[in-house]
Amino acid sequence: MRTQLMVLDRNPDVTGLAARPVRLLWREPDGRVRSWVPQLFALYADGTGLLAGCPSSPAAGGGQGAAGADGPGSSVRARVGRACRRLEPPPAVVAANLRWPAGYRHPRGQGPPRLRAAPAEVFAVSCPPAGGAAAVGDPLQVLPAVCHALWCGHLTRLLMSRCARGALVCADAERSGGDVGKRLGAGGGRGRGECGGRHTR
Repeated sequence: MRTQLMVLDRNPDVTGLAARPVRLLWREPDGRVRSWVPQLFALYADGTGLLAGCPSSPAAGGGQGAAGADGPGSSVRARVGRACRRLEPPPAVVAANLRWPAGYRHPRGQGPPRLRAAPAEVFAVSCPPAGGAAAVGDPLQVLPAVCHALWCGHLTRLLMSRCARGALVCADAERSGGDVGKRLGAGGGRGRGECGGRHTR
């Protein structure tokens, strides 16, 4: 669930997140009583919502889980008024690339005002994060601001590729590989506006 949470939390259209928010109970036409506890609820800026099952791996739940049989049927979804979907975990490389900047998603990670604009100016030309941070000032102070900008989408790198210490970072949206969030079926990378985790515990 943690990796799917990171993808949703980085989506600029998601305004709220909650874990295990509700238990759905319904009766099948044949009389069987069934239940489902979605692992995540995401609220979108347009007022829509998503109840999501978050398997730990694509194989979790077997064939029935992969087919979405572990969630409610279409008639139940219509009555709930929310989309219900199984969110597969992102590829391991994407999860690893998100995990690093996710630790700096809180607004305090952007540092003092003098640091907030500096990363975008330095990374106007692609360069490794450590080198760019050193060009701004003390890396111990600047690197958290760089990581926060990566999380927010103000600085980007190709999330679908393995990123080593020397991976290039640039200012602007991901230029290749497309929008990783949309490719994972959970929305885009965080663009402009407020940043930071919004899920409740």
